[in-house]
Amino acid sequence: MPPAPRGRGPVVAALMVAMALAAVDGTVVSTAVPRIVGDLGGFSVFSWLFSGYLLAVTVTLPVYGKLSDTFGRKPVLVGGIVLFVLGSLLCAGAWSMTALIAFRVVQGLGGGALQGTVQTIAADLYPLEERPKIQAKLSTVWATSSVAGPAIGGLLSTYADWRWIFLVNLPVGALALWLVVRHFHEPARPRPAVRPRIDWAGALTIFCGTALLLTALVQGGVAWDWLSAPSLALFGASAVLVALTVLVERRAADPIVPGWVWRRRPIASVNLALAAMGLLMVAPTVFLPTYAQSVLGLGAIPAGFVLSVMTLTWPVSAALSNRVYGRIGFRFTAMTGMGCALLVLLAFTALPYPGAVWQPVLIMLLLGASLGLFQLPLIIGVQSTVGWAERGTTTASVLFCRQLGQSLGAALFGAVANATLASRLGDAPAAGLPGDLDSVARALEDPGTLTASAADTLRRAVDAAVDHVYLGAAAAAALALLVLVCVTPRDFPAVAEETAAAPADG
Repeated sequence: MPPAPRGRGPVVAALMVAMALAAVDGTVVSTAVPRIVGDLGGFSVFSWLFSGYLLAVTVTLPVYGKLSDTFGRKPVLVGGIVLFVLGSLLCAGAWSMTALIAFRVVQGLGGGALQGTVQTIAADLYPLEERPKIQAKLSTVWATSSVAGPAIGGLLSTYADWRWIFLVNLPVGALALWLVVRHFHEPARPRPAVRPRIDWAGALTIFCGTALLLTALVQGGVAWDWLSAPSLALFGASAVLVALTVLVERRAADPIVPGWVWRRRPIASVNLALAAMGLLMVAPTVFLPTYAQSVLGLGAIPAGFVLSVMTLTWPVSAALSNRVYGRIGFRFTAMTGMGCALLVLLAFTALPYPGAVWQPVLIMLLLGASLGLFQLPLIIGVQSTVGWAERGTTTASVLFCRQLGQSLGAALFGAVANATLASRLGDAPAAGLPGDLDSVARALEDPGTLTASAADTLRRAVDAAVDHVYLGAAAAAALALLVLVCVTPRDFPAVAEETAAAPADG
């Protein structure tokens, strides 16, 4: 059995602090971008501050998952914290935008270890009936970070220096490292008869293939056209590497991504459902702030609040989900959550123009509650179907698919939004109107350059574009429901619990 609850407190604190490192990072950097660009330049490539980090996190998740199953959770988590802190220190000393982007990738290499391993240890520590408690605490970390991150980033970049947004990670990382080293102890396990061999060939092909695919998705339609030579070359190369990965993993003695991840229905179906959720999450996280500023006329901070309210109901719903799936099961609980999310996303498209602020706020509150009821039961359910030696790989595969879905969604819905804008503005009576979402948002930030009629035309075009994105998100929700109905088994066969972690002595 897992260790006694009174001995888990310091370990849980360590997990929450480690998760806070990764959770705060994205939101705290976003508010400091203007100061960073003003100091280092590189406006044309600053988006890679986020894309580079996300790419590094995503491509390393499967590798860290397998390493944690092979060598234990603690060395992977410690290595991730050290790498993240090192990347933060390098970012603080960056002398150019290129250097900063490269160091953000180093941060992401550590962030991949943090995200996957923390979720795995949380499942190791708690038996099935208690896992919503720790997952709710981790969700609260993300919720708090989404609110506190922008405020911290704004204060530091305004009253100190943008480099401090990276330097503050050092004491937080040191605390997380001390808590993990001091209090997290894994029980001794029998030495394997054969020394574990790392599948470096598989790791390399997975890393390169995913990196090329994500680069194609992030840059397609932005840096170059979708049907241009660079885009086709990246997609083609990634397809070749994916095929090569399958061949390598089939022949490997201990593959990074074992075949059973996709042969077992519970794991495969959860991977597909979470990928669909990653797809639909792009609508609120990427496009809602633009809608709030351009259509509702809010400032950046109030627009961020409209989005952040989703994180208020998400952890509450997740914490209470065990009362639901304890009665009707993981599958039907997730179906209930995603069914509600589908209705909420469709309701957004019915909002009046321009509407009142409370309307999208209510939509986001309901969406957070729905997705908390969907995601957590699936993660807990799929973790319950595997033992300690497979839990890291399983958890990493779920998170990897969710991240990949988000990257695909950003590319797909970005194309939908820009196509809608081009269609609406192409026939507009006013000449010289911008034709993509970023240009429209910048034009509306300086209304003195537009007539009242032109500004209204732009706002209506943004409203239509975001409505179409939310329709796409509703289609992704319907896809997730289809997976749950047709692929996900009615029951998740649980394996016997086993001790995977213990608190420090004394």
